[in-house]
Amino acid sequence: MTVDHPTQTNPANKDTQEPSALVIGGGVAGMQAALDIANQGFKVHLVEKTPSIGGHMAAIDKTFPTLDCSACILTPRLSEVARHPNIELLTYSEVKRVTGKAGNFHVEVIRKPRYILEDKCSGCGDCSEVCPIEVANEFDEGLGFRKATYLPFPQATPNVYTIDKRDHPACRINCPAGVNAQAFVTLMNQKKYAEAIRIVRDAIPFPGTLGRVCVSWCEGQCQRGEYDESVSIRNLHRFLSDYEREHNTQVTVEPQIKRSERVAVVGAGPAGISCAYHLARKGYPVTVFEKRSEEGGLLKYAIPEYRLPRDILQEEIQWVAKHGVEFVCDREIQSIDELKDEGFKAVFIATGASHSNKLMIAGEDSKGVYHAIDFLDRVASHKPVELGERVVVIGGGDAAVDSCRTALRLGASEVTMIYRRSQVELPAIPSEVEMARQEGIRFMFLTNPVEVLTQKGTVQGVKCIRMRLGEPDHSGRRRPIPIPDSEFTVVADTMIIAVGQSVEPIPLHNDLDTTEWGTIITDQVTLQTSNEGVFAGGDCVLGPATVVQAVGQGEEAAISIDRYLNGLDIRAGRDPEVYRIARPKIDQSTFIPQARAEMPHQSIASRKGDFSEVELGFDEDTALDESGRCLNCTICCECMNCVEACDRDAIDHSMKEERLSLNVGAIVVATGYKLFEVSKYKRLGYGKFKNVITAMEFERLINAAGPTQGHLIRLSDGKMPKNIGFVQCVGARDTQKNVPHCSRVCCMYGIKNAVMAREHDPEAKVSIYYADIRAFGKGFEEFFEMSKTRFGVNFVRGRVGEVDENPENDNLMIQVENTETGSVEKVEHDLLVISPGLLPADDVNILAEELGIALSDEGYIDVRNELTSPVDTSKMGIFVCGCADGPKDIPDSVTAGSAAAMRASIVLGGMIAGQDSEHTIESLAPEAELETTKSR
Repeated sequence: MTVDHPTQTNPANKDTQEPSALVIGGGVAGMQAALDIANQGFKVHLVEKTPSIGGHMAAIDKTFPTLDCSACILTPRLSEVARHPNIELLTYSEVKRVTGKAGNFHVEVIRKPRYILEDKCSGCGDCSEVCPIEVANEFDEGLGFRKATYLPFPQATPNVYTIDKRDHPACRINCPAGVNAQAFVTLMNQKKYAEAIRIVRDAIPFPGTLGRVCVSWCEGQCQRGEYDESVSIRNLHRFLSDYEREHNTQVTVEPQIKRSERVAVVGAGPAGISCAYHLARKGYPVTVFEKRSEEGGLLKYAIPEYRLPRDILQEEIQWVAKHGVEFVCDREIQSIDELKDEGFKAVFIATGASHSNKLMIAGEDSKGVYHAIDFLDRVASHKPVELGERVVVIGGGDAAVDSCRTALRLGASEVTMIYRRSQVELPAIPSEVEMARQEGIRFMFLTNPVEVLTQKGTVQGVKCIRMRLGEPDHSGRRRPIPIPDSEFTVVADTMIIAVGQSVEPIPLHNDLDTTEWGTIITDQVTLQTSNEGVFAGGDCVLGPATVVQAVGQGEEAAISIDRYLNGLDIRAGRDPEVYRIARPKIDQSTFIPQARAEMPHQSIASRKGDFSEVELGFDEDTALDESGRCLNCTICCECMNCVEACDRDAIDHSMKEERLSLNVGAIVVATGYKLFEVSKYKRLGYGKFKNVITAMEFERLINAAGPTQGHLIRLSDGKMPKNIGFVQCVGARDTQKNVPHCSRVCCMYGIKNAVMAREHDPEAKVSIYYADIRAFGKGFEEFFEMSKTRFGVNFVRGRVGEVDENPENDNLMIQVENTETGSVEKVEHDLLVISPGLLPADDVNILAEELGIALSDEGYIDVRNELTSPVDTSKMGIFVCGCADGPKDIPDSVTAGSAAAMRASIVLGGMIAGQDSEHTIESLAPEAELETTKSR
């Protein structure tokens, strides 16, 4: 979702328009251009796509050739830009659309949400300290770690934290109850069990119950499953519940009932209890009416104890009661008016779908025939059940599997499940099906009963017919079609029919609009019925669904009821666009597959005749290992720890993307560069051998603010390297890699790093492998000579071939062709540093197309004439500086920034004078410069 903001200036009336400029890119060139324009009294909008200005220079330890501290030079400039009254910083922003011409450009800027308010954040870092997420720090080239709530670097400008949040996790989106799986899994991995179960209980009142019976839709979409196996999310929140019970750490709950409006809930099943729970937490007095003698609904009466122990369920219902919810059992509500007459201001109906469907075949009413819900209910209620030796169960859902396994525990010697489709279409939970197989349940697929065979009114067998699968039906499953003349008989003395449930007609539903199937008609989003103030959810709306769906609908109904009682729009904002995270990018070269944790079970032999729980739960070590498999694919997990830690109320997780409209007279493009991906040269071993690193990784290792606090070490073993090789010109002047140009600054940059290596360890041997040396700037030649004479850097003019690793000591064996002597030799280094070439910044082609300016053959922004107008692009009023039009060092970038600022100021000054901006520029430039000349 994007929020539009009005235009900053008024383009309709140019006489009243304040001349302003747009600078795109907050590196050293962009900052210089912005300052120079602002110092002339013009307004500047400085747009930077990252959270902080500073560019690549912020990550550099020292500059060449003076070896001055980069931070010492940059920090005052950052502060000056931030404080300047004429500069508006638009960080974490990107230019999306540009129209108009010089003197009157209309610019659309998209500002990404930081989720932290800039005007409130003090930069204290309390939010980052409590953040549980750690990811590789891109500022440290992935060598160190940062939190999801982070400041890019200590001198970041603005000094405001950013929350790195990328769309929404598929596990959470796919959970009907909206359980924040990523958050609780992350917290429990840090042994913050109390915080983790709080996250679960924010969404559901049943962590232990759903930890046992949920169908785990979240796991079906877990991104980890795209690499090996999904995280065992359901079993992890069961562990949290078990751990809490075992260690008696449940938080004491006191009712917080503060509202006067009473709410009635009809039905004490999962939907009704969920709704009551969330309403009570909002402060409403809630009464739950249940026609049976105990609460729980189908959780208690239809799910066997070997799957869901009754003490677990009862404790969680009591947890809800502790919030102030009143349960009234043995009372069946007859009408809505009955409740309204008692003073209830809103009603939630959750009467379920407990009526068993029939097969509608001959003999179905015979003795020995049960319907699954009735059968499971009798067993759960400890009522007598007459069961024969041979039991057949018709159906393929969870109730069918539960009936099979229950019959086996009641003493049946042979239990067979008959299902009319194939095993592929079987809707029951796969793990339950597998356990049924282990316990000896037989399965007959592509089979359908056509008649119950009886003798003296008692079941003797079932007449069946073979089926084949045809085209998919409305459910998406292939339609079963009978095969003619394929009837056969299955001997049985008990038959259990489990072919689904439906809503039982009751007087209460007469007050509401219903479908032909008896389900209550509601608004799909708000769950409001045809009767004002009455809402409904769960199976009585959905038909027979899952427990987690019912629980989710209970929460949605609570939201609607709260809004209804407060006189608010109950639909507003309820159907936002939600984008699930794309497949997370991980380094598969370092990714280690890890099998999903297996749930321990009772032995097969011990289950017979025993209704004690089959799944035994994870121990702590298993749970920690399994939680560690989460990829944290969206980075921020929205655990809200940061919100609690911030005493300035600066964090807002609901922030949306903003669209800003600007009107500017001139534009300066300073989008910088990106580094060549050295992994494209497989022979050099980057990504394969830990001790092959890039120059920027080396830069962060020697920086006192870097991941090793300035200690130069090898990544393989942490030892200080004694023999370092530097490889120059990787990804420059290589037409085979589509990089025909020279990167220009890499030579001196590599020499600087070699000198820094000697400064860190004067005893280290340092060699540079180069094609040639470009020392074109002031003091560059002297610096080159000093590196050889004073620091003893060894220069080898040659080409590095294959790089291999000595497995005994992780040293690197490199093959070097000396281009001066023609010889080939093998050299051993314990660290190899690769200097990548410079390339045009990402998406500069898209920006250029939007701006309407030309690119050079190398992909950089083209200039009109390198000699006479080196910062003018092909379009009037748009200028370029820094590395946006080609590789430059820091001094050249700063100079270009000032030059671009001067040219932009001509346009802005012409606007004040009322002159045509294009004519103003042309009149100050030689006629020859108006012809576009290729810069390279």
